[in-house]
Amino acid sequence: MAARAGKAEMEPESLYNLLQLPKAVGRPAEEELPQGEKKKYLPPTSRGDPKFGELQKVLMEWINAKLLPEHIVVRSLEEDIFDGLILHHLFQMLTGLRLDVEEMALTVPNQRRKLEAVLEAVNRSLQAEDEPLKWSVDAIFNKDLLATLHLLVALAKRFQPDLPLPTNVQVEVITMESTKSGLKSEKSMEQLTECSTDKDSATKDVFDELFKLAPEKVNAVKEAIVNFVNQKLDRLGLSVQNLDTQFADGVLLLLLIGQLEGFFLHLKEFYLTPTSPAEMLHNVTLALELLKDEGLLSYPINPEDIVNKDTKSTLRVLYSLFRKHKLKENADSTPRGSPN
Repeated sequence: MAARAGKAEMEPESLYNLLQLPKAVGRPAEEELPQGEKKKYLPPTSRGDPKFGELQKVLMEWINAKLLPEHIVVRSLEEDIFDGLILHHLFQMLTGLRLDVEEMALTVPNQRRKLEAVLEAVNRSLQAEDEPLKWSVDAIFNKDLLATLHLLVALAKRFQPDLPLPTNVQVEVITMESTKSGLKSEKSMEQLTECSTDKDSATKDVFDELFKLAPEKVNAVKEAIVNFVNQKLDRLGLSVQNLDTQFADGVLLLLLIGQLEGFFLHLKEFYLTPTSPAEMLHNVTLALELLKDEGLLSYPINPEDIVNKDTKSTLRVLYSLFRKHKLKENADSTPRGSPN
C-alpha cells in the first residue's frame, strides 16, 4: 500500500528534462570569440534586476501552463529552449499547426536542424521574415538569454496579447568585441518590453482591476450579466444558470450575439451540438470575430480561454454586449459604465 502511494506521489520526469545538463554562465573568454565578432553579455546586476526576473517568471509560467497537457516542464528559459523541443510544442499548441520535424533530437546536429526548422515556421507565423530579428538560430542554440526572451515576448504578443508582461523591461548589456589588440567592451541598454503609455492605460481591462481589487464584487457583476443574458435568451426558450461553464462551447454566445446584433447564423456556419474541443473552439472563434467586426471587443480575447471556462475572459465578452445593450427598463438598477 505504501509503495503504491509513493509511486503516485512521484511525477515521472520526461526524457527531455532528464537529458538537460546545467551550464555555467560567464563572461566570454577571449579565445572563445573569433576576431572581428561581437557577443552580448549580461552582467550580474542585469540578471539580478527584479523586472528582468519577473519577465522570465511570467513567460515561464505561461509556457508551462500551455504545455501542461504535454507533461513538459520548463525550469530555465536559458537552458530549456535552445534545442527546439519546447518551441516545437509551444508553437503547435499556439497555432494548431503540425510541423514535420522529429520529435526528440538527441545529437547536436539534429537539435540544430530541428531548431532551424521550428524557427523558420515561427518567423513566418510572426510575419517577421522581412524585419530585423532580435534572435537567430545561432543565438538561441547558444542559449543566449536575451535572444530567447525577445523571441518569447514576440510569441506572447502575437498569440497571447492579454498576457500581463511587465512593462518597460530594459537591462544593461555589455557587448564584447574581439579585435587585434584584444577584447573591447561597450555598455548599452536593451529594451525587452514596451513602455506603458497613456493609451495602454486607457484600454486596460476593467476586469483585471475588479478581480484584483474588488473580488467580492465579482459575483454581483456576474449576477447582473446573467439576468441581462436570460432576458435576451428567454425569447428562444433558453436560460443560463452557470456563467462560468455554459458559454464554453460557443453555442449560447452565438445565439445571444444573433439576438442582440440582428445576425442570422446558418446552421452550416457553426456547430449547434459541438462534441469536441475543436468544434467548440470553432464556435467561440466565430463569435469573437463577429464581436470584433461590430467593434465591441476593446480587449484581446483568446478563444481557447473561453473554451477552457476562464471566468474573466467569459465576463469580458459578455460585458461587451451588456455595455451596449443593457436593458432600458432597468437602467436605474443596472450598472452603467465599468463594473465598479
